Amino acid sequence: MISHALAAGSAAPRTPDTLISNHSCGSDPGTACRLIWDISHNAYTARLTRVYLAGPVSAALRIAFVLVLAFVIRAITHRLIYRITDRTAATGAGADAGHAHTLLSDRSGERRRQRSQALRTILGNVSSIVIFSIAGITILGDLGINLAPILASAGVLGVALGFGAQSLVGDFLAGIAILLEDQYGVGDAITAGTTTGTVEAVGLRVTRMRDVNGVVWHIRNGSIEQIGNQSQGWARAVIDFPVPYNQDMSEIREIMTRVATEMWAQQRWHGVILEEPKVWGVQSLSSSEAVWRLVAMTTPPRQYEVERELRERIKGELDARGITTAPTIVALTGPDTLGTVSAGEGGAASGDENGTGSPAAPGTAS
Repeated sequence: MISHALAAGSAAPRTPDTLISNHSCGSDPGTACRLIWDISHNAYTARLTRVYLAGPVSAALRIAFVLVLAFVIRAITHRLIYRITDRTAATGAGADAGHAHTLLSDRSGERRRQRSQALRTILGNVSSIVIFSIAGITILGDLGINLAPILASAGVLGVALGFGAQSLVGDFLAGIAILLEDQYGVGDAITAGTTTGTVEAVGLRVTRMRDVNGVVWHIRNGSIEQIGNQSQGWARAVIDFPVPYNQDMSEIREIMTRVATEMWAQQRWHGVILEEPKVWGVQSLSSSEAVWRLVAMTTPPRQYEVERELRERIKGELDARGITTAPTIVALTGPDTLGTVSAGEGGAASGDENGTGSPAAPGTAS
């Protein structure tokens, strides 16, 4: 009886010991392999299940889990990026609400929306590349691929690219900084070095602009050291107008103020001139003329249009009142010297009674 009981007790754990000892399902049997062994008690069938069913299914499930997790993280990251960029645009728009002219706020808001859209695209692409790169490395590790050589090769390649493509990397970093800092955008009139023109495209590596002659310039972002932007916020039309030196100053001020105010009050210029133009006064003096300066705040880049229109109107008003400018004319005053006379001074400075500018003959009264 005792021997039969010992035999029965020793036979009870024989099945799991056999499952582990024959290595049909490995040292850590999975659920599928253990189930097949319990049903068939066939080591070959259990081994086939582990190699061709349990292993691939487990790897596929791990890969699917990594991919789903990557897509979820990507969606959350993009949502955060959209929220941050939208909040930045809304905050900037609220800050511009109290400006002197609504059109300037609208223009700034549109510019800010374009900038936020560009930043959203760049940050979204960068985050997607980083997330899926990490997911790819994780999947390769799950497939049993040795990652040490791959990571070492990637490090060497990164160092080689860093040394061999420094200008290219610098161009991309400069392009990102241009977008982040909103230095300029499409449609802006800028001066980059010795080139002035309108921006047609802003890329991460190259900025494309067209000058007044129609020439298209492609400028690497990394080569730009300083930028002058004539289109951010507002612009100023500056008109320097010469008038005769002996003209009544108060009359000139009254004429220029009235002409500028009438132009500003017209409906055609409401969306262009943001504030009432101001006459700053005499900018410079010479022996023949006084240069008066008039300024007006405008929406960019229409300051040049305002300047031309104001010059025409001021010129017409001065002509109507019989006030002419005093151009400087070069005239001969002696055998070896040159002199300057004004148009209204005739030949008084030349020593010729007839105003011809020729020197007086020797021995004659001058």
